[in-house]
This record gives sequence, C-alpha cells and structure tokens, in this order.
Amino acid sequence: MSDRTSDASLDRVIDFVNANRDRYVEELKEYLAIPSISALPDHAEDVARCAEWTAAALSRAGLENVRQVETPGNPVVYGDWLHADGAPTILFYGHYDVQPVDPVDLWESPPFEATVRQGEIYARGAADDKGQVFMHVKAIEACLTETGRLPVNLKVILEGEEEVGSKHLEGFIRDHEADLAADVVVISDTPMFDRGVPSICYGLRGITYCQIDLRGTTTDLHSGSFGGAVANPAFVLAQILNQMKDRSGRVRIPGFYDDVRPLTDAERAEFAKLPFDERRYRREIGAPKLAGETGYTTLERLWGRPTFEVNGLLSGFTGDGAKTVIPAVAMAKVSMRLVPDQDPVKVADLFEAHLRKVAPKSVAVEVQRMHAGRPWMTAFDNRFVQAAGRAIERGFGRTPVFNREGGSIPVVATFQEVLGLPAVLFGVGLPDENAHAPNEKLDLGNFHHGIIASAALYREVGALD
Repeated sequence: MSDRTSDASLDRVIDFVNANRDRYVEELKEYLAIPSISALPDHAEDVARCAEWTAAALSRAGLENVRQVETPGNPVVYGDWLHADGAPTILFYGHYDVQPVDPVDLWESPPFEATVRQGEIYARGAADDKGQVFMHVKAIEACLTETGRLPVNLKVILEGEEEVGSKHLEGFIRDHEADLAADVVVISDTPMFDRGVPSICYGLRGITYCQIDLRGTTTDLHSGSFGGAVANPAFVLAQILNQMKDRSGRVRIPGFYDDVRPLTDAERAEFAKLPFDERRYRREIGAPKLAGETGYTTLERLWGRPTFEVNGLLSGFTGDGAKTVIPAVAMAKVSMRLVPDQDPVKVADLFEAHLRKVAPKSVAVEVQRMHAGRPWMTAFDNRFVQAAGRAIERGFGRTPVFNREGGSIPVVATFQEVLGLPAVLFGVGLPDENAHAPNEKLDLGNFHHGIIASAALYREVGALD
C-alpha cells in the first residue's frame, strides 16, 4: 500500500471515528456499569459477566478467533486479526477487572453508573483500564469497518486479575508462548504527562508488597489490668515501621540500594526540561508540603528512585467512643517500589530479614508476601517507541514528551522476559484521574483522540520494515 493510499485510508478511519464519538461514549457507559472487582469474591459473577461482554465487544469490532481462555483464576479474553502479510504483529494487552470502590461515600456519583461532567466520564475503571482498552476496540472497529483490513497483524489479550497482581497471567503467557508470538507489545494503562501534554512512557517501577502481622497475646487485654506487663503490638508495629526509613526519606533496610541503577546526568537533565509545576502538583493532591528522599527532585523521586510505603494499618479498637484495650494483634500492609536492576524477591528477602532483626521477642511476627513485579525500562529511541510517538502526534496534534512512570505493570517485564518483546506504553489517562480512588474519571477528549492515535499506531507499526 502506498503512503498516499495509506493516508487516505487513515483519513476515512478518522472521519468514521469523528462521526461515532457519541455512540462510543454510550457503549463505554455499558462497559463501565459492570462491577468487575477482582479483589472481592462477592463480585466473581460480575467479573465473569465482564469477560463475556469484553469478548462480545471484540467480536463486534471484527476480530477473529475470539474466545475466553480459562486460567486457574479469571479468564483471559483473546482475539486476533492476522491477514497483513509481511507486516509486523502487535500484541495488545489490557485488563477488564477494576479496583474496589471504597470509600463509596466519597463518590460524587455512583461508581458503576458512568456520569459525564464537564467533558469527563466518571466511573470505576474509566481510566484504569476499561476506557483505555475500549479506545483500542473502537480503533479496530473503525479500521475494519472503513477499510476491511488492519495495516498490521494484531493479537489481543485482556485479563481479569491485573488489580490483584496478575497472579495467573505469567503461567498463561508461558503456556501460550507460541500463540502470543509478536514483534511488540502495546499497553494502554498509563497516564499522559499532563493535560495537553501527551507522552510516551519508557520506564516503570517494580513492586514488592507484603503484609506484616504481629501477635502479642491470645486476646485483647484490659489496659489497666495488663498495661505494663505485656507488649502492645500496635506500639511495637509503629516502632518497627519507624526503623524502615530515616528522616531524609532514605530506606534503612540493609542492602536495599545495592542494585539500584542510578539516574544518569542526561536523564536528569531531560526530566528538568519537562513542564512540571511542583506547586500546582502539591495543590492538586492537597499536600501541605512535598516530601521524599533528600537530594532528588520530585520527578526523580517518582520515576527513578525506590521507595518504602505503608499502605494500610489495623489494630485495636477503632469504633466510636473509648475502649481501654491492649490489642492482641496489629497488621500493616507495606509496599516497596523498585527501579531498574532491583529484584523483587531479593528485596523482599532483605525486608523480611531486617524486620525480624528489629522486632522484639515480645511479639510473634508473620510476613505474607502478597505480590511482586519487576521494574522495566526500554530505550526511547527504538523504532516501535518512535512509531508510537508519530501516532500520538497524529491523534493529539502535538509531539509527545518521553517520561517514566512511578507505578507498576508487572506483566511488562514478563512479556520482555518470556516472549522477548519490546513494549510501547501508549496511555491517554491523566495524573489527576483518581485511578484506585473515589471519583475515577477519563477525559473524553483524550479518549476520542486516543482512538485516532491508536488507529494511526497500527498504520505506523504496519509500515515498519
């Protein structure tokens, strides 16, 4: 296909997208109405229903061989279109499960009744990740409807356990390694750098997530009768956590920084050029003052430095009024975000060894390793990333910036390790869209431009030698 013919075909696809934007929003509302919360067993039927809806959407878009592939957990939805002889193959990955909605009273509209306000659609899963998955479904539909073909071979896998650590996805990938062979994996599950500033993400932090359980006695005790005779697990837990980081924000676990790949001077210089307004960032998240590891800028800490965070605490009496007890147990959920060259298993070993060293003998200690994912980074001058940059520019009318992301998508490293695939992170969310929080939303302008950019991406990758 000549460039002129290709341009004309893409123009027809874009016209189709523009003519159907209202229909896309109504269909997206249907998708977002399904409460596919993978973390809660009570929603198992909803997750199954969402897998069925997802498969039907892929079939309606024109993909072939659409099916639900069973795993020990929730099914993986698969579809493909493989008729672009001689063209590269994209493996597109996303997920149809969503986070829990608590605290539900902070939502301004019901989390599973998608509501449009001021050009943004509010619902759980709007940005993470149903909206971004649906963006590609509509791009595929537009290409096949208008031209009868895709300019690239395409395989799609959509899982239902991303929000609980993708515990069965690596096994699925290894079991279907030949079926998933491709040239590049494309993932749309990340935010743009800022509103009006599209971006291509070339690095992700990894994660190790653990639960600490302390037990002091067999039951809660009266603090008057027993106070001073036994350890208080809540207080011991606070003391232990205090020994995990120093006041400069540096993690105190021995060996924690041994494998950290340092930021290069060139990369730090590029970060400094980005249009980042630290005061606006602080205001938007409602922080009186930003904090973190001394010696690094906010973007450097977010993208290129590892962290230790407390994600949840539970102990003792937390109801209304007073109850004078020494709690029998205390629990903390903690995570460590990791950067390139850190190994999540090694870091978990170091953390557990340090925890047991600093914990007093007056409490019993248990550590549960809940999930982990490796960090990932690619060269932003590789041909697929550059093709994605051209596609973003076609969809959004602006050249993207290149950035890293502080979050984790463990499967990216799995695709690299098992299938040998480079990855393109092609996200259109925004940093303030409340993924994992109340009032999650997706900018409908970005959704619309993302559909066009996705169609352009298929053309750009299809044209690569």
